[in-house]
Amino acid sequence: MTKEATVLFDAPGPRARARHNILTVVAAVVFLAILGALVWRFNEKGQFAGKLWSPFLKWEVWDNLILPGLWNTLKAAALGTVLALLFGVVFGLARLSDHWWVRIPAGIVVEFFRAIPLLILIFLAFFIPNKVSPSVADSAFGTFQRVLVDNFFSIFGVEINAGVITVPAFAAVVFGLIMYNGSVLAEVVRAGVQSIPKGQAEAAYSIGLRKNGVMRLVLLPQAVTVMMPAIVSQIVVLLKDTALGYIIAYPELLNAAFRQVPANYDNNKLQAGIVVAVIYIAINMSVSRFATWLEARSRRSRKTEAKTMGGGVGAPPRLPRGAPPLPRPPRGRVLPVGRLVIGVYLSEVKHPVMAPTDPRMRDDSWYDRSCDPPLRLLALPHLRSRRRPRAAAPQLSHRRRR
Repeated sequence: MTKEATVLFDAPGPRARARHNILTVVAAVVFLAILGALVWRFNEKGQFAGKLWSPFLKWEVWDNLILPGLWNTLKAAALGTVLALLFGVVFGLARLSDHWWVRIPAGIVVEFFRAIPLLILIFLAFFIPNKVSPSVADSAFGTFQRVLVDNFFSIFGVEINAGVITVPAFAAVVFGLIMYNGSVLAEVVRAGVQSIPKGQAEAAYSIGLRKNGVMRLVLLPQAVTVMMPAIVSQIVVLLKDTALGYIIAYPELLNAAFRQVPANYDNNKLQAGIVVAVIYIAINMSVSRFATWLEARSRRSRKTEAKTMGGGVGAPPRLPRGAPPLPRPPRGRVLPVGRLVIGVYLSEVKHPVMAPTDPRMRDDSWYDRSCDPPLRLLALPHLRSRRRPRAAAPQLSHRRRR
């Protein structure tokens, strides 16, 4: 099977294809040999015994242990993914701000949480509020603290017990996932936006868009396609990082299947680990497939939109909805397409060889300066040419000077 040659890849010849086939066969043989050795050792140690695998064939094990652990894993991963993406977008764009008082603090926050291991963040979020938080008294600060906990942090399970704030394992795990993975995603957003050619932003500024419009309408839609592989890989990492809740007794999938099942059924930790690994592989592959489908769908929608909108050389400009109509072009000889004025501000630029012949259009009073800036950049078809008046040639007198 041959591959088409591209700029960065030369199609292999007959010898290269033969060498690739030989290396593929050798790698497959080595892999099968290693797998066979593992299976033989498993069988020799009795790891394929039915009593070690039978617990995973019982519905009560799945209903009471594995499925609740899987639900807790997906719940923490889903909430952590949404909030980490929000954190990453906000702080990633803040790092691109022109204001130093926004850019520098955002950079400090991102670098701080990105440098701390996730396990330490989970430990700090779980133990510090229980040890350091003061008692919630009947003071103004205590009232504010109680209102904040009751109305906001209660959705994460945070509550006040005996006057002390108690943080559950779920809130600690989600906090660690948000801060660490959100900091990584902030760098992904910043790098993705900066990877867009500067000409895109300059073209958007030239039609009068402000910076928020340039970022929202031009840069971010293009950067999402560039960032998608990194975002998907980080979401997969976030999903696997939920297993670190094992260390603070959060009842996630690894804790339920790897600790509780072996404790109740013949200490089958190896079998439990294999089952957990298969579940994680299935979830991560599903996330990757969904992201690939979503990216392909967005590309198809952009291509379809570009086709249905029309355009191209000679196509009439399409005005935005609600925009005032363009002035009716004057009659007369039409310039060739190559000499049409495209993207000229009528109120700022005067073309030396092209101008309308209608007296109403020779000055700028007819042009509505309050109209949308993109309307100024529409093509101006059907303009008559007006040649510059040539300087009169000096007339020679036939009379001789006296």
